[in-house]
Amino acid sequence: MTEILIMPAAATDADRLTALIQQCSAYRGVYAPMIAGYRVTPEYLARHEVHLAVRAADDHLLGFYALVTEPADLDLMFVADEAQGLGTGRLLITHMLDRARALGLTGGVKVVSHPPAEAFYLRMGAERVGTFPARPPIGWDRPELRFAL
Repeated sequence: MTEILIMPAAATDADRLTALIQQCSAYRGVYAPMIAGYRVTPEYLARHEVHLAVRAADDHLLGFYALVTEPADLDLMFVADEAQGLGTGRLLITHMLDRARALGLTGGVKVVSHPPAEAFYLRMGAERVGTFPARPPIGWDRPELRFAL
């Protein structure tokens, strides 16, 4: 079994986080506009709670999340294709919720979900609270969820 470490992102991780987003197969076809041209910047990493999941043996990036703290919002969460279904996402969600509590956030953490990821978030304990309406360049509604803290 592969040991996975969760650690804070550094400014030097911006390029590899961007690469992970751009390589994610869940954003091909109709969902491509969601990430077209998207970049994680060192400034973004400095402003938000961003944590990586890496393989302990070689620091290979398996996934990450970005928690915006004001208001509490899971802004980004990506798991590498090869790490899907192996518990990486569960580790990241558990860590994110623990961090939110440690930071004293209340009222829950909002998630505007990629539609195919909704079932994952529901399995992790989120509750559907609404629908985020389509806005260009994204031409479809997205599930709005909330994790209780």
